[in-house]
Amino acid sequence: MRLLHTSDWHLGRAFHRVNMLGAQAGFIDHLVATVRERGVDAVVVSGDVYDRAVPPLAAVELFDDALHRLAALGAPTVMISGNHDSARRLGVGAGLIGRAGIHLRTEPAACGTPVVLSDAHGDVALYGLPYLEPALVKDEFVVEKAGHEAVLAAAMERVRADLATRAPDTRSVVLAHAFVTGGEPSDSERDITVGGVAAVPAGVFDGVDYVALGHLHGSQTITERVRYSGSPLPYSFSEAAHRKSMWLVDLGADGSVAAERVDCPVPRPLARIRGRLEELLVDPTLERHGEAWVEATLTDPVRPAEPMARLTERFPHTLSLVFDPERAPEEPGVSYARRLAGRSDQQIAEDFVAHVRGAGPDEQERSVLQDAFDAVRADLALREVAG
Repeated sequence: MRLLHTSDWHLGRAFHRVNMLGAQAGFIDHLVATVRERGVDAVVVSGDVYDRAVPPLAAVELFDDALHRLAALGAPTVMISGNHDSARRLGVGAGLIGRAGIHLRTEPAACGTPVVLSDAHGDVALYGLPYLEPALVKDEFVVEKAGHEAVLAAAMERVRADLATRAPDTRSVVLAHAFVTGGEPSDSERDITVGGVAAVPAGVFDGVDYVALGHLHGSQTITERVRYSGSPLPYSFSEAAHRKSMWLVDLGADGSVAAERVDCPVPRPLARIRGRLEELLVDPTLERHGEAWVEATLTDPVRPAEPMARLTERFPHTLSLVFDPERAPEEPGVSYARRLAGRSDQQIAEDFVAHVRGAGPDEQERSVLQDAFDAVRADLALREVAG
């Protein structure tokens, strides 16, 4: 059986200030084309379909379009909710939609009830484990300690118990939305440490043929049978080195796994550049980033004037500007109190401006600071007289 494993669509999410809906629609086109052209038997979507619990209308319309197009191809789709999704909203109408071959698995109580598909070699049972927030599902799974490992282990016990009732040659696939030990996170995943330590060992999933993971945005192989597809599009500059893709998984008659990466179309490459502004504006090696989305980290000791305007002249798609000025190392072993000793309020304020900006205040700014301190002293004097 040939499966197409994807996850973390995050429909409705922007990339910095850029609306990604057009790129997300392009991904859906690519997904549908891959199903049609590569002979895919079933699609598995491992959570974070939407970017938030109440998605914008345009994102809902795109999701609706995706469901109709996948149903029209006749390839069953199994989909779980992730930590960004509202499980209840995503699962509305699941029973009816299931008749069209779109199987939404959003209820924790149904972890042990698979979608059973068949091919020439027999049955394949696909178990959907939606994102399990420990504090909310600990009673359902009767665990003493509300942690991610405990609730996932309990859910997998239900999977194995159901699998034990089926024919010995039944192959098995689990969809899960979790942070598995060994996975490499990025800046764009929402933290799921609330409710216990986030990471769970891959051994939790022992006993099944393939585990289709969602949550982490980089495509990763934890083991040959446990994989993250990653997000099909980038959602932070920490993903600059990612190769955005889906897994095309061939599940053999004996449960063996052969996986191939299918690249996803990305609207623009990402680039992170670093250095002093004047150097970045003339460095010939950066020419290749002219059409990329750029995050620039400026190391100038003094913040330059109009840095974004100047950067966008060379890199028109600069989206993020970070300042990390080069500083002379501070004298070791000298306490903050000693550094302030004998200095006036005015001098301390001027030093603070220099520390933050990289250059001290000019004459006009010094005058403003002096006026502010004089006003405070006058107010204190009046209070003392009145008191």
